[in-house]
Amino acid sequence: MGKKTNNLPLIGSTSKFFSMIKNFFLSAILVVVATVIFGCGVELPNVKPVMPPVSHDTWDVLLKKHVGSDGFVDYKGLVKDSAQLNNYIDLLSSAHPQKSWSKEEQMSFWINAYNAFTVKLIVDHYPVASIKDIKKGIPFVNTVWDIKFINIQGEIYDLNNIEHGILRKHYKDARIHAAVNCASYSCPQLRNEAFTAIKLENQLDDAMRTFVNDPLRNRVEADKAELSPIFSWFSGDFKDDAGSVRDFVNRYSEVKLKPDEKISHLDYDWTLNEVK
Repeated sequence: MGKKTNNLPLIGSTSKFFSMIKNFFLSAILVVVATVIFGCGVELPNVKPVMPPVSHDTWDVLLKKHVGSDGFVDYKGLVKDSAQLNNYIDLLSSAHPQKSWSKEEQMSFWINAYNAFTVKLIVDHYPVASIKDIKKGIPFVNTVWDIKFINIQGEIYDLNNIEHGILRKHYKDARIHAAVNCASYSCPQLRNEAFTAIKLENQLDDAMRTFVNDPLRNRVEADKAELSPIFSWFSGDFKDDAGSVRDFVNRYSEVKLKPDEKISHLDYDWTLNEVK
């Protein structure tokens, strides 16, 4: 009986371990599927009439008012200011990015759009414990990220379209992963200012530097690193940018990981990124 009792924690730990491994590889496979599906998506349409780039001032005001310096969000306050949020959503919907816009104008539009439409989903369903609770389903088929609710001058998108089919595909900048926010605890912080064309380069650098050095999401030491699963799920993006995930992380980390030291990954917490 003693041996059986001593073995019980091992069995439980082993089961949990294999469950974690299963979830990790499932997430990795799903990201590969997304890359294939959205990487082959349609080119950005030439929508008529051609509209000038929109102002993101309204979004900037909302973010400064309802997002803390730590990236956590006052969703109750945003519910109260939902009319102002909807005005910004309407503004985004009125002007589709065009080739005549600068790259920085296009990128800042799509990053702000992803974040604003994500916030709108939360506000429209508040209170909610996790964004994943809004719509459960098969990833990249019928989850919350597959809801076709984003209308940009008559073109219909979901959040996956914007992240994988537009931002990752067309701009190929790995820093995007620290700029878009999925309304969850383990996501990179929601920046408390709007992205703008004139400041975009510095904002993307700062967003990635903040993410890499945020101990809630990444823990980098000279002899080991526990990284966000984002660096595993989208490892190809970081390798394309810097040659390796390690080199990319060391570009932004205050502490530099030694060449041969171990990299592991933290669990991902999908709890709502709500201010306490």
